[in-house]
Amino acid sequence: MIDAPAASSSASIAEIIEARAVRAVYQPLVDLYSGATVGYEALARGPGGSPLERPDALFAAARRAGLECELEWQCQRAALQGAMRAGLGPGQALFVNIEPSVPLADSPCDLVQLGQDALARFPVFVELTERALTDRPAELLARVERLRAQGARIALDDVGADPRSLALMPFLAPDVIKLDLRLVQENPSREVAEIVHAVSAEAERTGALVLAEGIETEAHRRTALALGARYGQGWLFGRPRELRCDDRSGGDPIPARRRGMCSVQHSPFEVVTHDRPTRRGSKRLLLALSRHIEEQSLGLGAAGVVLSTFQQADYFTLTTARRYARMSETSALVAALGVGLPETPAPGVRGVALDNDDPLRGEWDVTVISPHFSMAFVARELGDGGSDLERRFDFAITYERELAIAAAHALMGRLASV
Repeated sequence: MIDAPAASSSASIAEIIEARAVRAVYQPLVDLYSGATVGYEALARGPGGSPLERPDALFAAARRAGLECELEWQCQRAALQGAMRAGLGPGQALFVNIEPSVPLADSPCDLVQLGQDALARFPVFVELTERALTDRPAELLARVERLRAQGARIALDDVGADPRSLALMPFLAPDVIKLDLRLVQENPSREVAEIVHAVSAEAERTGALVLAEGIETEAHRRTALALGARYGQGWLFGRPRELRCDDRSGGDPIPARRRGMCSVQHSPFEVVTHDRPTRRGSKRLLLALSRHIEEQSLGLGAAGVVLSTFQQADYFTLTTARRYARMSETSALVAALGVGLPETPAPGVRGVALDNDDPLRGEWDVTVISPHFSMAFVARELGDGGSDLERRFDFAITYERELAIAAAHALMGRLASV
């Protein structure tokens, strides 16, 4: 074993991990109105002066060596230990990036205890990216619930860098929305305006707070304020460095989000019909209604999410498959759930096979969520027989965003990684 301080420039990633030579540097987060420091983001670094000092090189080496979990745990240790040594307290928050592919349940016992000790002393925000939710939605949402149950808060990073981040904000329900640096550094555009409107709507709906990254000049700070940010980070306020004891004083702490997450314990039909009256109609009528909704989703662009149930694979016809493949070409995420459905029932479409006794087998649901349009069509078969097109359903439709998101959330948690 090599000593951490003596890790050489030629040390391998395995040696760096074994020596616990990964370190953390901290960039201040400030209140854009008062200028007070309200927390720090912890950033991982390898041994100083080595080829693996930069985080991108460090993580690339860990991926090649199959040591991503071990490196991730070292980064988390370094972030938490550095903040605790510096005496960070309740008035300031620590933001920690995590790699979503590393299972939370496998974390070493000492790291779990360290996290609990840190949470008892100061707020901890776990930063996630939208990529993790589209790649592994069920796993990530379950992880977020566990982190929240432990007392951590959630930040969605790089919002605006990819349209998927806008589409998936409602499912993650972040406490803090971090605007990508290009939003404050580039000239205003229609795309920027769309992002600002979407973030503002989400912040108003949930009480999420907005933090702008990449603030390097006073002009950037003014832009961040105009975009609706309350907090900011960037070179204007300080570059990443070691955290010292004299950094502890700050302003008012970042407040907790006002509202809780949507419940995911019920089916879409149960969610919507709890608040909306049902109607009754034949499959012939409901086909027309659902197809119209699906056609509407084609114009939502890359920030759209479409999640639907089809009872069983036979009802996901070739015509339906072509329609859903078209939607997947422009949407952030398109998924179909039903008994017997394969993992990819159509090009670009995420498939989920339901069990024969799954309550969703009796439902026909279409949920569409985007920053500026949300709706849910939910139906439950009566089971009274007859020809296929004359089968009857109780159904309801809502365009109320909160209710539509809750219905979609009930399906999102079932999506497995493919």
